[in-house]
Amino acid sequence: MPALRSRHLCSVAAALVLTVAAPATAATATADTASAAALREVMFVGNNWDGTADVIKSTGDFAKIGHLDVIPDKDQRMAEINADPIKWIYFMAIRNGVGEGHDQFADDMYSTPDGRSVVVSRPSFADVVSIDLATGSINWRFPVSGYRADHMAVSPDGKRVAVSASLSNTVHVLDIDTGKQLGSFATGDKPHENIFTKDGKYIWNMSIGDVNTALDDPAWDWTKGDRHITVVDATTYKQVKVIDMRDRLDAFGLKDFSDAIRPAVFSPDESKFYFQVSFFNGFFEYDVAADKITRMKTLPKNPATSSDRTTWVNDSRHHGISMNPEGTKLCVAGTMDDYATVVDRATFQEGPLITASKPYWATVSGDGKDCIISESGADQVTAIDFATGQKVTSVPVGDHPQRVRLGHVQSDWTGPSTD
Repeated sequence: MPALRSRHLCSVAAALVLTVAAPATAATATADTASAAALREVMFVGNNWDGTADVIKSTGDFAKIGHLDVIPDKDQRMAEINADPIKWIYFMAIRNGVGEGHDQFADDMYSTPDGRSVVVSRPSFADVVSIDLATGSINWRFPVSGYRADHMAVSPDGKRVAVSASLSNTVHVLDIDTGKQLGSFATGDKPHENIFTKDGKYIWNMSIGDVNTALDDPAWDWTKGDRHITVVDATTYKQVKVIDMRDRLDAFGLKDFSDAIRPAVFSPDESKFYFQVSFFNGFFEYDVAADKITRMKTLPKNPATSSDRTTWVNDSRHHGISMNPEGTKLCVAGTMDDYATVVDRATFQEGPLITASKPYWATVSGDGKDCIISESGADQVTAIDFATGQKVTSVPVGDHPQRVRLGHVQSDWTGPSTD
């Protein structure tokens, strides 16, 4: 996970003794421990259409802690776009295409290890910015190649962030503190989800191709582009492996299924990979070592969902999948079917279908007990108990919440100062 876990403080007396009497290395270690203890684990909710983020508790009642403007430089960015005809064309294309008539200002976000800043990808502004959580001002800005920024991932140590530049078929890897590019690599068409392996050695990128064309019949799937998983060395950024799920789906007898991988999640030991594809109400299990699809789960269709695939947002049917820390339960966001459900990993039996309005993402609470989905159609996030499959609570947030990420803020943080 992107956020480092809080560590217990030594007693005040012990800390005082170490500070006074210990060698410099021990004193530094104590200072680091104290700094970590001063952090509070939270969840960042990116509200894509209004360019804000809500910060909520990571467990319990998930109450709102603070609110953040992630486009404080909007006037400057818009002046640049309006002065450049090419940028303007792409800006409007994003608004009228994947944005469903809205600008996309907050796609993905991760906090820095010290809990003092949050890094945000902003599709309509084609950039990644670091925002100071105390002041709300921008620390650094990185314009991505091409004209749109998308999903991100953070390394296990929290020091690097990878961002998909979806219109240049590139992933940029940045230093999370400085915004300096550390490397980049080429992908398939329209890179989307990125995942660091838990040892930090590899990055998996999933490309989804063209998801906003009307050629959605399976016969026209070949027009959607070159879609595959790109696995790279996370130090050299050199390609290690390419996995084309077209061949694996064909071998499983599913020649009419899309091979555009949407959200995905590894099992705790990373031996299995669970992924969604365009147009499908369900998900697949992929055995990493055997390099083949081993199981398929079809989830219920909502009778109220149109059968016209061109009406499904950006080729989604289900978009959002997560797993509890024990690796026993999966949580699936049934985006176009307006529900979410917890699935037993061993049996693939789904639990209750929890009504939700266009749920767009699924993640895990800080204590691992709940699945958290973003209901983009209802402007709220909802917690579902992994153990029972029942809804716990919903919390209102901003306009069109999408990505929800665990992170940290300073323990006393309640929002940027207004001075």
